[in-house]
Amino acid sequence: MAEHHLPPESGGKGSVHAGDLKPARRRGYSYYYGDGAGSSEPLRTVCFVVLVILLLAGITALVLYLVYRPASPAFAVTSVAVYSLSSVAANSSSAGAGAGAPNAVAASFQCALVIRNPSGRASARYDRLTAYVAYRGEAITAPAEMPPLVQDPDSAVVVAPVIGGAPVPVSPDTAAALANEVSYGVVSLRVVLLGRVRFVSGPFHRGWRSMYARCDLLVGVRSKGPGVGADRVPEAPLLGNPSCDVDM
Repeated sequence: MAEHHLPPESGGKGSVHAGDLKPARRRGYSYYYGDGAGSSEPLRTVCFVVLVILLLAGITALVLYLVYRPASPAFAVTSVAVYSLSSVAANSSSAGAGAGAPNAVAASFQCALVIRNPSGRASARYDRLTAYVAYRGEAITAPAEMPPLVQDPDSAVVVAPVIGGAPVPVSPDTAAALANEVSYGVVSLRVVLLGRVRFVSGPFHRGWRSMYARCDLLVGVRSKGPGVGADRVPEAPLLGNPSCDVDM
């Protein structure tokens, strides 16, 4: 005779619940390759050291630049001697030109020019220096060449070049305006100095730099006779304070 078994009672040890019938979750597997933080630590240290070195190098370069940075030279005109200043009309018969031929100015000056190097640690070297005198934007003297000059740090030197002599062609308006100012005894002139300068700061040698200096003067001229260039008194007083500018 077949045996019959009853299902176990609910709540027993062998009971089956609905939650037990859910599919089993798959477990993820991880692979171990070592400690990542420990392997990148030397790289971080190297990067930090390089950054510190670059920062220190930048600060050092900035300090050296501020300490040895040269300043632009300063110029001043202390006195002017006028040896000749005359307006010469062109000779139409000899030049073969008409009445509208350009005029010329025969002028000769000697200017006492003070050049100061304000840099306390840099010496200055000047080369290819030329000076001329201009009136109303036109040169009334030929350029006068000057010898090279070497200047110590924080020093001043006085140069007194003689500028001009030969007649220089100018426009008729410039010649007429110059004659008019000379008749009043006051002439506005500009002394121009061209050249190049090089600074030497200890172990640092900078390249040559072009220099353009100009000084605006108001000169009092006197004569003992009529005309523009009659018995000109050499010493001419400077009226006001001459202003000088330098472009490099």
